Amino acid sequence: MLKIAIGLGVAACVAMSPPTQAGTPTYLPMCPMHMRQPGSKYGVASWYGQDFDGSPTASGEAFNANALTAANRDLPLGTEIRVTNLRNQRSLLLRVNDRGPYVPGRTLDVSRAAAHRLGFIDRGNAPVQIQVVKLPQSSHSLVDCPGARKLAVQ
Repeated sequence: MLKIAIGLGVAACVAMSPPTQAGTPTYLPMCPMHMRQPGSKYGVASWYGQDFDGSPTASGEAFNANALTAANRDLPLGTEIRVTNLRNQRSLLLRVNDRGPYVPGRTLDVSRAAAHRLGFIDRGNAPVQIQVVKLPQSSHSLVDCPGARKLAVQ
């Protein structure tokens, strides 16, 4: 009888407690890229090269250190961007084909060839300006909406 009373007491406390979101996936509302604020993004670019050559990228293609490609966490795969090294004003068109960088404080990873042409291969990183030139012809061109609230969905 004591076990039933304790069980009912626990059940009552759980029923009165606010629901927890532990283990519940959190989603960020998405919106088409064109709804974002226009303009440039500024950040730090780094490069990755030979160690990853031939490895699959997020787009499914094999990474090629000699191609003019980039990795970004937010832009849709296939997006063409203009990247300008703010130290020397060298500029280059790149295609986003991977996700990253995963190092705090970095905005973009570029291929070895891109870093060479942008003039920061020896230094390892550079402050850059990133401008979207062309979005992919894909219905998956959705990105996180700025200022949107995270919503827990069960």
